Amino acid sequence: MGNGRNKPARAWQRMLSGRRLDLLDPSPVDIEIEDIALGLSRVARWNGQTEGEHAFSVAQHCVLVERLASIFRPDLDRRWRLAALLHDAPEYVIGDMISPFKAALGLDYKDFEHRLQRAIHIRFGLPPEPPQWVEKLIKRADRASAFIEATRLAGFSDAEAARFFGRPRGLKGPEAERLLALEPWPVERARLTFLKRFEKLR
Repeated sequence: MGNGRNKPARAWQRMLSGRRLDLLDPSPVDIEIEDIALGLSRVARWNGQTEGEHAFSVAQHCVLVERLASIFRPDLDRRWRLAALLHDAPEYVIGDMISPFKAALGLDYKDFEHRLQRAIHIRFGLPPEPPQWVEKLIKRADRASAFIEATRLAGFSDAEAARFFGRPRGLKGPEAERLLALEPWPVERARLTFLKRFEKLR
């Protein structure tokens, strides 16, 4: 009798929505925004090494990046703002790995992350590959967010954060001031705020 040892390893994850997401070949039809919002609201940035009563979640980070992108480019089309909101969406499955660990894992990890990101974009009506200028803008907003998080929450000095992430330019006005006063949200607030931003940008 077989003992099951030769069976292929399970390569899918069941989501609370009931979807089964194939991790090796993710299909857009198995991706739901509620699963993404829940997962990202429970994934901590900086491996949880941040100040405050609550972890700083990837969901809150994504909301911050979308707002920063719109500050840097006030005329930014709604769909590219949605792309900014979803820029770290694959982390609802794979978690948030710090950049040094991603580099150590190599290209296979990046390929998996990229395939999942493409499926997420297709699911929500975005091009699989956004224009290069959009990717550059999102990267700028992402690095600005990292600088803010690092100096406000993760114990970095201003000079140290500037060396790793660059010092943000173009952050002016009342909204920018509110964003700079960063405070980690509880999980449920992060989940609901992410979903509200998604619905507004769809």
